[in-house]
Amino acid sequence: MVKNSFISVPFQEKKKENSGSVEFQVFSFTNKIQRLTSHLELHRKDYLSQRGLRKILEKRQRLLSYLSNKNSVRYKELISQLNIRESKNR
Repeated sequence: MVKNSFISVPFQEKKKENSGSVEFQVFSFTNKIQRLTSHLELHRKDYLSQRGLRKILEKRQRLLSYLSNKNSVRYKELISQLNIRESKNR
């Protein structure tokens, strides 16, 4: 499996510029979530990976709630780009 298979070209260009931005962090967590989800489809009893997935989901959720409080326009653009659902407790 290629490590950067989920990363799109515009985000790879942004990686060189600003890898500490909230958008990039959410994007990288989303890629990790997709990789772990595909791994867990094959290995259902991998409980350590399940725990790691839950931790990454919580981190992404905290970053998304921070972004929604600070700048709702950037938040809505990001969730539409990544095709993720809007937070319930926003």
